[in-house]
Order: sequence, then structure tokens, then C-alpha cells
Amino acid sequence: MFKSDVYVKRRDELRKKMKTGLALFIGNVESPMNYPANTYHFRQDSDFLYYFGLDLSGFAGLLDFDSGKDKIFGNDVDMDDIIWMGPQPTVKELALKCGVTSTSPMAKLTETINDAVSKKRKVHFLPPYRGETKMTLGVLFKENPCQMKTLASSDLIRAVISMRSIKEKVEIDEIERAIEIAYEMHVTAMKMCKPGVREQDIFGTIEGIALAKGGGTSFPVILSINGQTLHNHAHGNRLKKGKMMVTDAGAETNMHYSSDITRTTPVGGKFSTIQKEIYEIVFKANTEAIKATRPGISNRDVHFMACKIIASGLKELGLMKGNMDEAVAAGAHALFMPHGLGHMMGLDVHDMEALGENNIGYNSDVKRSDQFGLAFLRFALPYKPGHVFTVEPGCYFIPELIDLWKSENKFRDFINYKQIEKYMSIGGIRIEDNVLITEKGHKLLGKPIPKTVKEIESVCS
Repeated sequence: MFKSDVYVKRRDELRKKMKTGLALFIGNVESPMNYPANTYHFRQDSDFLYYFGLDLSGFAGLLDFDSGKDKIFGNDVDMDDIIWMGPQPTVKELALKCGVTSTSPMAKLTETINDAVSKKRKVHFLPPYRGETKMTLGVLFKENPCQMKTLASSDLIRAVISMRSIKEKVEIDEIERAIEIAYEMHVTAMKMCKPGVREQDIFGTIEGIALAKGGGTSFPVILSINGQTLHNHAHGNRLKKGKMMVTDAGAETNMHYSSDITRTTPVGGKFSTIQKEIYEIVFKANTEAIKATRPGISNRDVHFMACKIIASGLKELGLMKGNMDEAVAAGAHALFMPHGLGHMMGLDVHDMEALGENNIGYNSDVKRSDQFGLAFLRFALPYKPGHVFTVEPGCYFIPELIDLWKSENKFRDFINYKQIEKYMSIGGIRIEDNVLITEKGHKLLGKPIPKTVKEIESVCS
């Protein structure tokens, strides 16, 4: 946990934004894998962590915006628990760690909410994403649990997003620790990227690093020589000469702050001519997009800039043709880059996504596009100091998508389908880094992880 005053200040700031009513934050509970006592690895709810910091199951936090008082609900362990878990701190002792002096058993939560509702006080809560939380909210408010997401407080959603979007120094320090772990993960993957090695061997090794150095991976590792599948979690292949290995992997610190890095390595450690040609295009899009990030410029503008760099590079190789500004505006480039440039990152690797992507990345003035590719841009608003983003352009050769567009004669004025066949063996290339928006520009977070052709070939050798 951070020091208690970090959580006190956060709750005080939320009070200023909300003014009246109560806010209920329900922490996560253990979730069984195949029988009750055999549970998945516990991960606390990020919003509960942000305001209360307690990384234990079975707690709830309540902020009273009218009285200015906060309360933690939870149960002290009994002797049966102590036999299996050892001595545990009391709820009161835990609450003091986040600056809360008032506690009650969980059974009192129903009584407290009933009292508030009977007095017609507004009880705010965030959209639940786990079945157990939906059930708890359904019982507390006597509503259909399946409807609880639609009953979430839009005022609280906006207030929480406004706070969590701007990272404090202690948070940035944690994110950089997570990137330090990712450095070791990715360099290890590069060194193991040799013909005949199983993807699973590399996957298991780098996930082990994340577990040994911190709180595990920040999302299921993407590692494959079939990088044309954007989120490829299958690890059943053996590496082959002539293929590219996409490794999209990040770590969580023990305090659950994330990193999210992607590197693409040629199997055997040496780029072929065509691999280098495509790689250098993506590399330029990555580095130029990072250079462009600063307060005031929108992520959508930087996204378009990266797309134009990729389209222009592909035109030089003969894969695209015509006017590249027009091609990108029409969405022709999305055959090769069918995703957005990046996303916010923090306590969640896709930060605050449980609160709704459109709530985070769009507003009444900036609407989400329905154009293929651009529709997957998670954030389109201007950057602000304190934002932490991923910048992750890519170039992919997706056989099914290419065949579909070709059969539909789609964007024939912009795409040279005959030339594509030469590059199909590449699969996919993505390069991703984590960037902090500062008052005057940006900072590339963490120890730089090798990404130039020369650096990667050096590591692999």
C-alpha cells in the first residue's frame, strides 16, 4: 500500500467532485476454479484499490459525501481461518492503513444501504463487471442483478475517470517498476527466439519472471509467430526460420500497476530484407508518434499520423498506391493496421475500461467512428499532463481479411493486392511503448527496451 494520506487525499478529492450522497465501492471476492476451496489468483478491484488500497477479499468501502465520513465493511477472521492462514490483522487495523477509522462487519452493509435508501439518499456505485458483485448489488438494492450495470452512477463514473486519468508521482514510479520487469521479460524472449524452440517454453519463462519480480502478468501473454492474429494467446507452435515472433507482454507490480510492451523479433535473430522493410516502417510510426505526444494534441490525431506513416511506407514498397491522405481518410490502410494506436494504462492495463471505453476516450463533442479500424481506437481525446498511454502501431498480413477485401474489390485505387503475396510470411509486426504526458511534452517510461534492428540483432546474438 501507499501511505495512508494518499488514500485520504483521493477520497477528499472525490468528495469535492461529488458533493452529496454516498459512494459504495465493493471489493472483489475469491472466485473458485473448480471447487470452492480452489480459487483463481485473487485480484482486487482497481477502483477499490485506488480509494482504499486494501488488497484482500471480502471488503467494501463507503464514502458519505454529506458527513465527510468513510467506513470500511469487512469481517475479522475466526479461529478456523487462523488455522489455515495464520494470524491476520483486524479490520480496524487494516482500515487505519488507508486512513479510515470507522469499521463495521459486512452484515451491517445491508442495514446501512437500506437506511440510506429509505431516506431517499442517492447511493452511487460503479458498473459491476463480476457476477458476484452484481449479485451483491442486486441484494443490497433489491434489483435484478443483471440490471445493476445500467443503474450505475454516471456522476461517479465521470468523477473517478477524471481522477484516475491523471497519474500521481507514486503511481508513475510503480508503472516504471512494472516496465523494469517487462524489460527482463522481453529481453529474455528475444534471446530465446531461435528455430525449434516452442512458443510455450518462452511464454512460461517470461510469465515466471513476472511472477518472480512482481504480481504476475498484467494481462494474458500474447506470444506467437502468427502475429497477424492481434490477440493470439495460443502458444503451441515451434519457432521457424523466416517467421517473426510478436511478444506483447507486461507485468503488474505487487501494488498492481501495469506495464504493456510489445516487441517483434525475427526467429533466429537476424532480419531478412522483407522483414526489415516492414519492421522499419512500423518502427518509424512508433518513434514519430511518441515524439508527437504532448498536451493538447489528441490521440486520434497521433493515430492518424502513425497510420499515414505506415501507409506511405507501404506505398514505397508497392503495397499501396495513390494519395495516402485520401487512403487513410477512407480507411484503406486498415487492411494492414486494423486497430487503434494505443490506450490508457495504470492500475488496469486498459485503464478503467470497466467504466466504459466511450466514457474514457470520447465525449459529447468527440464521437466514436464506425469505420473499420478507426472504430477500435479506444481514446480519441486530447492528451493531458499525467496521462499514461501505450503507443503501439503495427502492420499485419491477415490472409482472411486480405482475401475478403480482394474478393470485394475493396480499395483497388489504394491497395496493390498482387504485391502483398511477397510479404505474407511476415504475419504481423507490432512495436509498443509506454508514454507519460508531461507539462511540456512527454516522457518514455522505464528503461528503454531494445527495439531498433541493430539492438534486437545484438541481443539475439
